[in-house]
Parts: sequence; C-alpha cells; structure tokens
Amino acid sequence: MIKVTRLNGVEYYINPHQIEYIEMNPDTTLMMLSGKSVVVREKVNVVIQRIIEYRRLIGAFKNEE
Repeated sequence: MIKVTRLNGVEYYINPHQIEYIEMNPDTTLMMLSGKSVVVREKVNVVIQRIIEYRRLIGAFKNEE
C-alpha cells in the first residue's frame, strides 16, 4: 500500500495494483480499475516513486528483470 493525501488533508493508503492510470488536470487524479477516481495532493512523480518503492519492498521487480 502507498500513502496518499486527499485535497482536504486526510492521509490514507491505497493499493497501487488497483491504479489503472494517473492524470494531471492540474491535480493528480488516480483512476482506479473499479472506475472510481481519487484526487490527491501529491505530484505524479511522487506517486510513481512511491509505487516503485512499494514494488521493491514486496519484491515485485524480481520477476521483471
């Protein structure tokens, strides 16, 4: 799970495997596989870095190398 912050300042954790794609309009919007969208304070590059760190933590890159 990665930590993200809603625009109202509430922090919570989201499963990065459920993110279908990310938009910038200008806020960062995570489009989920369920069809829901989540607008967060973090910039796109921060979200991507957190996803990479999470995948390293769980060993997800071992099968991709």
